[in-house]
Parts: sequence; structure tokens; C-alpha cells
Amino acid sequence: MSRLSLFNSPFLLGFEHFEQALERISKASADGYPPYNVAQINEQRLRITLAVAGFATTDLQVQVRDNQLVIAGKREDSTEAVYLHRGIATRQFQRNFVLADGIEVAGAALENGLLHVDLERPQSAPQVRSIAIETREPTSATGPTIDVVPGGSTPRKASR
Repeated sequence: MSRLSLFNSPFLLGFEHFEQALERISKASADGYPPYNVAQINEQRLRITLAVAGFATTDLQVQVRDNQLVIAGKREDSTEAVYLHRGIATRQFQRNFVLADGIEVAGAALENGLLHVDLERPQSAPQVRSIAIETREPTSATGPTIDVVPGGSTPRKASR
């Protein structure tokens, strides 16, 4: 059984990675922890901010894997404290963000319980490239020809 694809048009060549990215996004967890913001700083810069109260820099990990930004946090619970009420979540998490081609992680900083991850798209000049067109001689798909001489004489092979 074949699967219907958004990108199966003959005019969309080489867009398989977009389809894979959409599959990754659809499989992403609907969990809302930790909450985050995505802000556009300017045309080339984005900032993702995650609320990670209670996490230290040693508890957090920021990685890029196959055009996917992975932000993970794991904190060991203190067993000596007895909570009467616990409203600050410090559970393990992993947030995934699919990055477009050319987007790079510029840096990450932890400030006042907020993890800021800065992304940038380096500005590139538009490229125009001309492709040379070759001239090729047609090749004969048939083998050697046989000349037939009128008047019943013996056929002979034509020389080339």
C-alpha cells in the first residue's frame, strides 16, 4: 500500500527531508513542560526561551542532531527534603525543534531560571549559476549495415 505524500509532485525534487521533518514534528510530544517562547529578534536571529526554574547548567544539555535542536534537562531530586506542597516541577524533559537548512545555534545562556538558545541564519548572497549545454552526436543503435547490389549479385558488408 502506498502512502500519500505532500511532496510527490514531479516539480518538487529533493524535498524528501521536508517530509521527514513533518513526520518528526507530528510525532513530537504534546507535553507542555517546560513552557517556552520563540521570538524573532531580527530577520536573521531567533531566540528560544525555556522556563527551567530549579535547573543548573550541569542539569541541562543542548545539542543539534540531524537538523534538530534537542534541549534536555535532568535533575536529581534531593531525598532529604520533605515537601508539604511541591509546585515547582523539576522533572526530566526533552524538547525538540526542527531547524531549517542554514540555521545555526549561536549560543545558549541560563539567566534567572530561563534558558535562552539563540539561533541565526547567516545571510547569503543570492546565487545564479549558468549551466553549459553540451552538444552530443547521436549514436547509432544498429549494427553494421549490409549493402544489397541490384541484379542478384552477392551482398557485401559496407565499410565505415
